Amino acid sequence: MTDYQDNGTTLQVRGAVKRYGAVHALAGIDLDVAAGRFLVLLGPSGSGKSTLIRTLAGVERLDEGEVRLGDQVVGDGRRHVAPEKRDLAMVFQDYALWPHLTVLGNVGYALRRRRLRGPEAARRCEEVLDRVGLGALAGRYPHELSGGEQQRVALARAVVARPGLLLFDEPLSNLDADLRERLRVEIATLTRETGATAVYITHDQSEAFALADVIGVLDHGTLVQLDRPEAVYARPATPFVARFTGLAGELPGRVVAADGGDVIVQVGDRRLRSRTAGVLATGDVVSVTVRPAATTILLAGATAPHGSVSGTVTDVAYRGRGYDHVVTGPVGALSAVFDQHARPRGSAVEVAVDPDGCVAYPTGERVEKVRYSEDITAVSIAS
Repeated sequence: MTDYQDNGTTLQVRGAVKRYGAVHALAGIDLDVAAGRFLVLLGPSGSGKSTLIRTLAGVERLDEGEVRLGDQVVGDGRRHVAPEKRDLAMVFQDYALWPHLTVLGNVGYALRRRRLRGPEAARRCEEVLDRVGLGALAGRYPHELSGGEQQRVALARAVVARPGLLLFDEPLSNLDADLRERLRVEIATLTRETGATAVYITHDQSEAFALADVIGVLDHGTLVQLDRPEAVYARPATPFVARFTGLAGELPGRVVAADGGDVIVQVGDRRLRSRTAGVLATGDVVSVTVRPAATTILLAGATAPHGSVSGTVTDVAYRGRGYDHVVTGPVGALSAVFDQHARPRGSAVEVAVDPDGCVAYPTGERVEKVRYSEDITAVSIAS
């Protein structure tokens, strides 16, 4: 598929507002996606991600703001380019296949819409169906296919016309876990082979981190962070981002010292080193968010260089590679504390906490200003 390369278009959104009555589904979103990048929009139900992708597709009209694909304004307060006239294709959660058309007919439909027929259309259809492993099923109808096969047809139909922008509306939500992982790999690989720009929405943080070049986190119609997956994980811009992208827990405390870019936090009768999401001062009351990967159960007699918390094992879950523990202490609980060996329920343990997986956020007391590091695009934390 070498002739697919460098096919992507730039995407720009400025001041996007969409209202449904008194509800702001989109509350002034700005977004830039470079050609060929894979953006994942991550957020819970009601965050605005479905509304945003529908406005990109042209299914919804913006109340305010502008959407630009490449050099063309496709939507603003005065104009609206119809979905079929935009250089894009969309893969839906429910497949959206024509029931009266075969696999080949469904894929070829995308080319017929673009007035491409004959030998070139046949070649493209054959090529893309072979690429997704459905060449032998070209004559079947959708009702004769499994869910995974139907989604492969939808993917093939989306890429066969070589659009500049591919949109994915939670395409894996209806599939079981094993098939979801295999199709995730196929989507990532095929999309990058085509060179198309991609926007993919999901509420699954593991899916987002696995797919994305860039992650945008949405909360109540606002884009609260836009950054590389590694940066979103290591430096979540707000407590909401930290919680939604996976925590072992949160520990309340008070800043007792600043040390370089870190702070030392008194948590109960222990002290922990933590990264910060902004400027903190001695005496500030904070909540320290802790990633599961930052926790380690210490062997008897071992010490932690950056601090630890004590607690009691209250639950154990086998995960194949080992065991996840819930450890409950005087100031809170930490879940998904991994160890290769199961610790008995009710046993006392010491959990080391790595500052690379911790971020301290102000709770509002004694904090006058919050400033973010330059490598994070984010909104400020509301008091």
